[in-house]
Amino acid sequence: MGSGGRRGGSFFLTLSLLVAAAQCASPHADLRELGPEAAAAADKPGVPDRSLLHAAEQEKAAVLQDLATLVNQDSGTDDAEGLSHVSDWLATRLRDLGATVDVLPESPSAGTIVRGTLHGKGRLKLLLMIHFDTVFPKGEAARRPYEVKGTRAFGPGVADAKGGAAVMLHALAIAKQRGFSAYDTLTVLFDSDEEKGSSGSRDTLQKTSAEQDYVLSYEPPDGDRVIVQTNGIAIVKLDVKGRGGHASEPEKASNAALELAAQVSQLRDLGDATKGTTVTWTVLKAGDRINVIPDSASATADMRYSDPSELERVDRDAKRLLEKRLVPDAQVAVTVDPRRPPFPRNAASERLAATATRAYRELGRPLTPVAMRYGTDAGFAYHPGSAKPAVLEGMGIVGGGLHSAAEWADLESVVPRLYLTVRMLELLAAVPTG
Repeated sequence: MGSGGRRGGSFFLTLSLLVAAAQCASPHADLRELGPEAAAAADKPGVPDRSLLHAAEQEKAAVLQDLATLVNQDSGTDDAEGLSHVSDWLATRLRDLGATVDVLPESPSAGTIVRGTLHGKGRLKLLLMIHFDTVFPKGEAARRPYEVKGTRAFGPGVADAKGGAAVMLHALAIAKQRGFSAYDTLTVLFDSDEEKGSSGSRDTLQKTSAEQDYVLSYEPPDGDRVIVQTNGIAIVKLDVKGRGGHASEPEKASNAALELAAQVSQLRDLGDATKGTTVTWTVLKAGDRINVIPDSASATADMRYSDPSELERVDRDAKRLLEKRLVPDAQVAVTVDPRRPPFPRNAASERLAATATRAYRELGRPLTPVAMRYGTDAGFAYHPGSAKPAVLEGMGIVGGGLHSAAEWADLESVVPRLYLTVRMLELLAAVPTG
C-alpha cells in the first residue's frame, strides 16, 4: 500500500468500517462477526457487474480443466522432476497471458520460482502469489488422481494450493479479455517450497513484495472468507547427549532416551493460550538397537505464534526448565529457530478485506475476514513498519481437509472467486493515487 496521501478519500474510510475483528481460535480465529452498523452496511447487496459475472461463468470449465492437469502432476516440495513439469506449465501459461517470465533458482529447495510481469498503463503495482508444491510424495497423483464428486473435487493439492493457482491464472485471463490495464506492473509469483518453510523463496518473496502497493495471496479459505492474520512458525529443537552402554548394565550408562522423555514432559506447556502460542512436540528420536542404551536423542516441536516476542519467551522458559535433569550427567540443549514470520492484523489488510467484502456483496454473498492458525507466505509479503504493501490472504478456491487424503475443493466457489479477483483489481485501480 502507498503513502498516507495515496490512501486518502472516503472510499477506503467507508470500506474500513466493514471489517470484522478476527482473533485466534480453532481452526480459525474467533470468527467474530461485524459490529451492528458495519454488519448492516455489509449486508446490503450491491449490483453485480453482469459482464464480469458472465465471463467468470464461462471461464469455469477451463479452470476445472487446468485444475485437473495440475492435480494429476506430482509436485511435492522435494520432487524436482514433478516441480519442473509444473514450473514449465506455469511459465507457458504466463507467457500466453502476455507476461515477461523469469524462472528463478530456489536453492536450497528442489524447485524453482516462476515470476511473470505484465505492464499496464496506470500507476498501481500489484502482486498475485501462491505456491505450487504439495506435501504429498511422488506417485500420489497416480494413486489418487483428480476426481469430482458432486460439487467437490478431490486429489493431492486440489485446494492447497493448485486450486488457487488455477483461479489466479484464469482471473488474469478474464481481466485481459476485459482490457484491464490500469496498473504499472502486475506481477504473478509462484514458489515451490512453501510447504517446507519457503527457505529458498523467502528472499524473492520479500524483495518482490516490497515493491508493491497491494499483494493478494491465494491460499484456500474453508468458506466465504478472506484471511487478515496468520501465525508465524518456528521449530523448537531439543538435543540430549548421554553416554552409551549395554542395556544389561544401565548403571554404567547415561541414557539419553530417558532424559529426552523427561525433558519433553517438562516442556509440554511451553505454549501460551492467551497469546495464541502453541508448542507441539511431534518428532522424537533415540536409539536404533534394542540392546544398546542410546548416547544421543533429539526431539522437535512445531511452534505457532502471532506475537514475535514469544520467540524469546519460549527460548527463555525452555532453558530455565532444562536446568532440572532426570539423568544428572546428561547434557541438554534447546534452540528456537524461526521459519516463517507471522502476518499480523493491520489496518491496511483490513481495508483490503473491506474491498473484498464489497466485491462479494455484489454477488449477494457475505465475506468474513478471519485469522488462521497456520502460517503462509503472507508472512514474508507483509513488511512491518512499512506503509506498503497491503496484503490479503485467502483469495484462493474454497477447500478443506488440507494435507490429507480427504482434501477437497468446492467447485461452486470457482465463479465467485474469479469474480472476486477481477473486481478487486478494478476497485483498487479506481482509487485515486495522487
